[in-house]
Amino acid sequence: MGSIKTKELSKIGYTNDTARSLVINIISRHFKHHDKEAIIQLLTAIKAAPEMYRADEIVGKIADTFMDEPVECNFQSYDLLEKTGQLKVYGAKEIERSAKQQMELAMSLPVTVQGALMPDAHTGYGLPIGGVLATDNAVLPFAVGVDIGCRMALTIIDEGESFLKRFSHQTKVALKEYTHFGMEGGLEFSQEHEVLDSPVFQTTALLRKLQAKAARQLGSSGSGNHFVEFGIITLKEDNALQLPPKKYLALLSHSGSRGLGANIAQHYTGIAMDTCKLPRSAQQLAWLDLNSEAGQEYWMGMTLAGDYAKACHDRIHTNLLKALGLQSLAKVENHHNFAWEDTLADGRKVIIHRKGATPAHAGEMGIIPGSMCTAAYLVMGKGVDHALYSASHGAGRAMSRKRAKENMTVSGLKKMLANAGVTLIGGSVEENPLAYKDIEKVIGAQQELVDIQGRFMPAIVRMNKD
Repeated sequence: MGSIKTKELSKIGYTNDTARSLVINIISRHFKHHDKEAIIQLLTAIKAAPEMYRADEIVGKIADTFMDEPVECNFQSYDLLEKTGQLKVYGAKEIERSAKQQMELAMSLPVTVQGALMPDAHTGYGLPIGGVLATDNAVLPFAVGVDIGCRMALTIIDEGESFLKRFSHQTKVALKEYTHFGMEGGLEFSQEHEVLDSPVFQTTALLRKLQAKAARQLGSSGSGNHFVEFGIITLKEDNALQLPPKKYLALLSHSGSRGLGANIAQHYTGIAMDTCKLPRSAQQLAWLDLNSEAGQEYWMGMTLAGDYAKACHDRIHTNLLKALGLQSLAKVENHHNFAWEDTLADGRKVIIHRKGATPAHAGEMGIIPGSMCTAAYLVMGKGVDHALYSASHGAGRAMSRKRAKENMTVSGLKKMLANAGVTLIGGSVEENPLAYKDIEKVIGAQQELVDIQGRFMPAIVRMNKD
């Protein structure tokens, strides 16, 4: 889980032996239960802006090793703007101050055109989770996120509530046999999908190197808050799917692009930080010009990672439905860690980054999940331009994984699950429902952004056991 090799440290710029042994020591003591992707992201952030971490009692010593680094010369330096672009915040009362500050910093970039903060927002690396940023011909790897193409997929099934009562055992068995969670590995039987034959894999040395791993991990899910679950969705009258308004069995999944996206993110974040020099406080917001070779390569890699994330969900849904002999009536899916070319209300062409935000153009369908015990919402966008045609991507974390672990016992979680009538396979106290904001409040804060089409309640949830 939390172990990290010196080779991996060198890749992200930790070339000093003293710094590397310090990092390995601190990681093994304090971060052994964290995802490797999250650790690498944190270390990259410390290297980029060490003064932001010097006061931290755990990682402060790592930050100190970077305080007197020489600066390379093949880069361009930028100042931040004093007058910032237009920022709209939704559900501001529930958003922590540090997330708002991060968003305000992003608004002062010379490439920023407009921004929005969703009601599930919380502090992240670079852009806050729940941040939406429109830029002028530039892409920010840290405004897309490490798990490129992380997304939701919902299949509405031709069965009702009685299916889970009759076949709950078979459903649990299928979830154990046809899903795989965690940093490494994949399903035990080979998976096929046309994405693996994409010619984009042959365009760069990095993508060629990642193709075999992508094939191995196809149809699997990451750790943390990724899940695959069966539950019941209640569709409203006159819903956009044009299905009768009643209760249906449904399959809901949340995961991203596995090692493929994480490696692309890490590689191009490094290039962005080396070539786009910003004041220390904003270094994580380094961008790639889309006219540059690196910008074009990142865009191709990001698009491939998004297609691959979709392919993983396709395999998960196909495998489970086939195993249980179920038929799909409708499928809805959406990315929430990605960047798109789009046009603002005034006709201006921009790149819209959604880091933990759901696309919500007028008539566009999406899914906003809560937690393992609370509702997920099927929504249709209203296309609000101040929100950059976006909505929240979930309930959003109310406490860090560390705090969630300290504030919840295994027996406490079991009691919550029993009260909600939910069966959990795998999972951990770090993802307990109290670690998240109240999904009802988050949905209430964005009524002008989306129309609710249906409400899903989880029944059997499969997650990684951290």
